[in-house]
This record gives sequence, structure tokens and C-alpha cells, in this order.
Amino acid sequence: MAPTTPTSVQPVPPGTQAGSGSPPELVQDATAHLFNARNAAGYTAQMLRGVTAVAARVSRCTRPFTGATPAELKSRVDGVDLGLPLGDTASALEELEDVYLRDAVYFHDAKYAAHLNCPVVIPALVAEAVLSAVNSSMDTWDQSAGATMIERKLISWAAGELGLGGSADGVFTSGGSQSNFQALLLARNQAVEWLRLDPEHAGFRLPALLEKLRIYTSADSHFSIGKSAAMLGLGYDAVVSVPCGRDHRMEPAALAGELARARNAGLVPLAVVATAGTTDFGAIDPLNELAAAARENGAWFHVDAAYGGGLMVSGRHRHLLDGIHRADSVTVDFHKTFFQPVSSSALLVRDAAMLRHVTHHADYLNPAGALDRPNQVDKSIQTTRRFDALKLWLTLRIMGADALGALFDEAIGLASCVGEVLDSDPDFELAAPPQLSTLVFRYRPLQPDGRRLHQDAADRLNQDIRSAVFASGEAVVAGTTVAGRHYLKFTLLNAEAGVADIRSIIELLRTTGASLLEAAEVSA
Repeated sequence: MAPTTPTSVQPVPPGTQAGSGSPPELVQDATAHLFNARNAAGYTAQMLRGVTAVAARVSRCTRPFTGATPAELKSRVDGVDLGLPLGDTASALEELEDVYLRDAVYFHDAKYAAHLNCPVVIPALVAEAVLSAVNSSMDTWDQSAGATMIERKLISWAAGELGLGGSADGVFTSGGSQSNFQALLLARNQAVEWLRLDPEHAGFRLPALLEKLRIYTSADSHFSIGKSAAMLGLGYDAVVSVPCGRDHRMEPAALAGELARARNAGLVPLAVVATAGTTDFGAIDPLNELAAAARENGAWFHVDAAYGGGLMVSGRHRHLLDGIHRADSVTVDFHKTFFQPVSSSALLVRDAAMLRHVTHHADYLNPAGALDRPNQVDKSIQTTRRFDALKLWLTLRIMGADALGALFDEAIGLASCVGEVLDSDPDFELAAPPQLSTLVFRYRPLQPDGRRLHQDAADRLNQDIRSAVFASGEAVVAGTTVAGRHYLKFTLLNAEAGVADIRSIIELLRTTGASLLEAAEVSA
């Protein structure tokens, strides 16, 4: 008999517990939803319904957002009674269209130019369907088997692309913040291990050993560095912010000065954290010089390449990562510039032995001495973990690394062209030339007296422009501050977007700004 798709599910009557006391018909109905051989046909049919619903919505999208307000969406979601199941996939997807799909922000649209959200490649979506259904957990071999070997192969591949050497290793993580945190955890524990070799520190508990540790990173580095320091017991003030030059790259001379001050004060440089692709400017710190400074001072050298890591497969710009091979650890976000769905990140380390600093043996899971079992939990700060590596695996097997690099190269080329457009437009100010695929700029038109709009007025205006454009749903742009002033920001990651698409966003920003200025004059 062919498996059937359930048409209704009745709620458990009040006072009735699941298990042996549940009504038999309710249990039978519920088991019809389990993914297994008996329900394979129902699985295929329902998955196809879901895929078709998303494809239909994407096909109808003409802009990245509808402009729906928080109040509208809250009202719709609050109107759903979770105690009354709809009973069938078609009805649930119809409801989902109303509470989510129609008003989602779609990163694939050419006029989405806000954050580091990439359009995703189809091979990775195929992998998502596979890995979600099989549901491997990446903590132990007896839960993951082949998935473990695929993840290890990809870690080896990525470490090889970065030139980290034959002793490198790593693990997939949920994102750049977690990768950065784990890198600094390894660095902290390694530093503490060294400090405990000094007889003067015998018997010291961990908090006492952390007092003198410092982390050095650029003023433009990601906020997760400071947050990680706080979570590691060092405190936000253990992070020393090193000045950047006009190009927003860390200045090696400034780092050298800070490290000298640390030595004179009896402080211990725990880590130097370089950034390969800052969030706002895409700046890549001078990696070779910073690596040398870290080595000289016995500090761990970490490179946060969450954004710029995609350059490892670039055909045009790979040289921008020169020096990354000298890192002790590297963060790479595949869900940024490798066009993977969230989440997919990795922490890579030069010396596999350093991963021992996060290893904990639990008798029920990965008992000590089970050396014949390649348990990934030995390397991770997570226990249960998705097989996110499969997305990158299928992408590489279907498209190849060069094709991914070409997508990122197109985005970088587009940013360069748009930078020239903005730089030559008298109504806009470009904060800095583009380095990867971001552009920081603002609308600050000339006034009748020939001077630009006052700085304070421009600050308020650009915040209002961003809000108004987002509310219209016609485009999505980001915002940031530079030296205390408010700017707009394009983050370009869509290889199908062209200069004409971004010009249309620029014109929308211009007309919106002009209308807001006109309205302000009338009200005054």
C-alpha cells in the first residue's frame, strides 16, 4: 500500500500526556509525519510543495521588500493560534505566505545592497534539503560517519588554499562571531598554559592569570573581538584599539608602539587580530607586517577573514590575502563570499594540536582513550552541530571553486564602477575608495550658496533617507558612522546586479533626499 499524506492532526486533549497514555489514533496520525521509509512519498510531495511555494514567491518578487511595518507583521503573526494545527501542508504554506514569505527581505534582488547577505547558489540549497532530512549531528563519529570525513576534507582544502601548512586543522562553526570567539579562546588558553610554566604563577587560578593579557586589533575590526574578550573573562578593556590609516587598515607602526607600551607596563600580548575585509570598508590589514609584530612579541596571530576569505578562490584579487599563511588561526564565513546559505563558517588553525584547548571528554559521548574514533566534538565548542559543510561540498562538486571566485570578482568589479559613479556625482560624498565590495557614502548636495549641506543636517538627512527607502521597499541600503558622522552604505554581493541597477538606487536616494529637504523647508 502506498504511504499516505496525513490530512489532519488533532490537538492532544487537555490533561492527556503523550506516550502510552495518548489516544492510539493521535499517535498514528503523528507518526505519519515522521521522516522514514514508510512516509517517503509523503516527504517528497510535501517538500515539493514547499520548494514550489518559495519558487513562486521569488518569481513574483519585483523588489527586495514590501515595506511591511513591524506592527502589521506582529498583528498577522499574533493572529495565528498555535493550539489549532491546520493539519495539511498546503494550508500551512498558504498561511506562511501571509506571515513570512510575502514580506521577507530577499537578498537575491539586485536592489538589495545593505549587509553582508549574499544571494545563495542552488547547489547549496540542494545540500540544505539533504542535510536537514538526514539530520547528521557532527559531534561524534557514531552520529555522522561520512559527514565527518567530508567536513575534514573541506577543512583540509580551505587550509591548503590559505597556505597554512600540513599541520593545519579546523572545524565548521555557526558564523564569524563564533569562529573569532573560538580563536581567542585557543589563544587565551595557550597563553595561560605558558604563564603557568613560570613558578611565580604556581597555584594561580584562571582569573588571576587573565589580568595582564591584552588583545590588539584595529579600530575598524569587528565588534565580536571585544565581545569575545568580555565572554573570555578578560573584559572589553583588555582589547587595545590600534589606529588605522586613511585607508582604514591597521597601522603597523601604531601596533609596534602599543606593543612596546605593553612590555613597559608588564602586560602580556595575548593576540594580534588582523582583519581581512572590514565590515564597512572591506579593508585588509597589512598581514605580513602584523604577523611579524605578533611573532616578535610572542602573541597569537589571528586573521578575521569572515568577509575577505572568499578571495582565496578569486581569479583576480587573491593576492590581497598575501601574508595570511602566517596566521595561527583564520576565520572564514562561507555564508558571505562563498554564496552559501546561513549558517556556514569555519575556524582554521595552523597547528592542529592547539584545538586541544577546547577538548572535553564525556564518558557517554567521546570518552578519553577512544583514539580510533574521529569525533569532531573534540575540536568544537558546540556539541550538537549541523552538517553545514555539505553545502560547500556540493557547491564545489557542482560549480567548482573558480566559479565561486568569479562571482565574488564580479561584485568587487561592480563596487569599483559604482565608486567612480559616486565620486563624480556632486550630490554625494564618498568616504573612501572601495577595497572589496562595500561603499560608504552620503547624500550631501550643494546648497544655493554653493556650499554643501551642513554636516549636522546631513547626518539627520541620511538616516531619514535610509528609513524612507526601506519603508518604500524599493531598495535596501545600510547605514554606518564614520568619525561620528552618519553615512549610507552599499554592500554589493550580487553578480547579476549591474551598474544600471545600482544607479537606480542612487537616483532613489537622491530623489528621496531632495523630497525630505523640500518638506523640511516647507515645514520651517
